[in-house]
Amino acid sequence: MSGHDTHNLVTAEEGLQRLKAGNERFLKGTACFPTIRKDVLAALAKAQHPYATIIGCSDSRVPPELLFDADFGELFVIRIAGNVLSPEIAGTLQYAGMHLRTPLYVVLGHEGCGAVQAAVELKFRNARKESRVELLLQSILPCLDGIDPLAEPKVQLARAVEANVRWTMRQIAESPEGCKRLAEGGYKLAGAVCDIETGRVRFLDSMHDRQLGHTEGE
Repeated sequence: MSGHDTHNLVTAEEGLQRLKAGNERFLKGTACFPTIRKDVLAALAKAQHPYATIIGCSDSRVPPELLFDADFGELFVIRIAGNVLSPEIAGTLQYAGMHLRTPLYVVLGHEGCGAVQAAVELKFRNARKESRVELLLQSILPCLDGIDPLAEPKVQLARAVEANVRWTMRQIAESPEGCKRLAEGGYKLAGAVCDIETGRVRFLDSMHDRQLGHTEGE
């Protein structure tokens, strides 16, 4: 996630506003996507210049391109169960920074996330999962330390989903690449949670306007 932005004409703040406006069009039923224009595809075959990198969950109900009514070439999307950060995801982020130079990074979680639910059950109820699933859950467990084990399950899960988004954000922000981008300026890291019943994306107010590299309590 390093390198100055020399060819992307959309700033981080403009990108964030475009995502919000796209989600509003999606909610109102006036979305433009999918519209396939041959001239656009031909141009994209030569190069891509997405304005945002989205790290989202693999859940089939939360496709970022649809939620944000984004056209071809606008979003660089990374999807993994539980929107967790792994070495492979970190490598993809680094590619986005060094070669695509996207100014905006968004960690997109969603309500009722099955991966987060499984992590909650593993931590608080010792509910075992398949070995490779549990390996994935290890990436989520650290964010659950501040979750009340006695809270109502629905409330517990909602808080865990948001905590998991913040945890992934924190890992990105505190990485060497994240710190470097903060020093360069002009980049943002945003967190968001999608309500899968309505499709509305809620950006986390306490984090979305912070420059890449800032974490809670700073």
